[in-house]
Amino acid sequence: MSSTANGKNGTWRNWGGNVSARPARQVTPASVDELAAAVRRAAEDGLKVKAVGTGHSFTSIAATDGVLIRPQLLTGIRGIDRDAMTVTVEAGTPLKRLNMALAREGLSLTNMGDIMEQTVSGATSTGTHGTGRDSASIAAQIRGLELVTADGSVLTCSEKENPEVFAAARIGLGALGIVTAITFAVEPVFLLTAREEPMPFDKVLADFEELWAENEHFEFYWFPHTGSTNTKRNNRSAGPEKPVPQLQGWFEDEFLSNGVFQVANWVGRAVPATIPAIAQISSKALSARSYTDIPYKVFTSPRRVRFVEMEYAVPRAAVADALRELKAMVDRSGLRVSFPVEVRTAPADDITLSTASGRDTAYIAVHMFQGTPYQRYFTAAERVFTAHEGRPHWGKVHTRDAEYFSRVYPRFGEFTALRDRLDPDRRFQNDYLRRVLGA
Repeated sequence: MSSTANGKNGTWRNWGGNVSARPARQVTPASVDELAAAVRRAAEDGLKVKAVGTGHSFTSIAATDGVLIRPQLLTGIRGIDRDAMTVTVEAGTPLKRLNMALAREGLSLTNMGDIMEQTVSGATSTGTHGTGRDSASIAAQIRGLELVTADGSVLTCSEKENPEVFAAARIGLGALGIVTAITFAVEPVFLLTAREEPMPFDKVLADFEELWAENEHFEFYWFPHTGSTNTKRNNRSAGPEKPVPQLQGWFEDEFLSNGVFQVANWVGRAVPATIPAIAQISSKALSARSYTDIPYKVFTSPRRVRFVEMEYAVPRAAVADALRELKAMVDRSGLRVSFPVEVRTAPADDITLSTASGRDTAYIAVHMFQGTPYQRYFTAAERVFTAHEGRPHWGKVHTRDAEYFSRVYPRFGEFTALRDRLDPDRRFQNDYLRRVLGA
């Protein structure tokens, strides 16, 4: 049942390459019973337990020197309920497999993030989200959860069953138990028309509320060292389907957005002085385009260029100020930033530690090419975000701790009290959880 790690001498590494761990052992359970047994055995051996998905978090949220649970055998759809319009999936199912399987059944999630490599449990447990005026994160679409708790028992929760666990466990950070299955709300598959077009930075900020209000899904990318952005609006469409032609799609999404971008980042890493000039070219490389397709083909795109990321949620009303401050900081800092800044939104939700919990939210994400020093940029950006009571993404780089979170999350104490009840011995603790939730 145990498996080897994905690196030399049992070392596990995340996708971004900035986190590694050496667990005492790794387990790949083939059933919920096997997973529960692994948790009980870890307790007997006095070891901590963490489950890990595809390693797409940039924080050490899944790192452990105890037992690492790999979920790759806990995959697939358990059942579709067409009356309730829900689908129940095993926790290790990659979002890509879920999206493709749902599409074959004529169904879709309402909203999703911009990649689909992650497992459903990894994505939801860290609060993965896309952008939406009315539709929220992936976790907000959860209708039921099954998890193995610290004593090895299986607990199910929903709005009706164990509602206090449901309120917190949808974005549970791996602190309350190991999620084994998730029930999502789904709807009949629909078409989205995407409209991508360049727009000056100042205009996007001046018109932000309007752009947000007029579109179901609005987002934009600002290229540091330029006054340029690329905007994307996704809205439901009556059709017909008009996908991006294959050759054009390859050119824009693979060659420009992944291939050329990779080379540009290599050049920028080697000779940082070239970055502003490259940014000017990059910001103009992608021209306006429009296409209509099923949701996952519009919401998600491949991201092959590896990076490290920090993302903060700020109150939606503060987004223009925060971005102006970020731009001023980059302009005066002498920093050289080769990756665009991504801006998205989410409506307020009712999940205890959701970055959008109780407030309408805008997200600002800063990235640095893998292997480039990112601390100075991220530290300066974090200063801007925290001045606006920002809440960092649980799976992306940040330096905040429990003391800070108790100030920016009104229901923080509710989460930690539930954790005390479900995991009194801290079986699921690691260094990251100790920092963000307190000991």
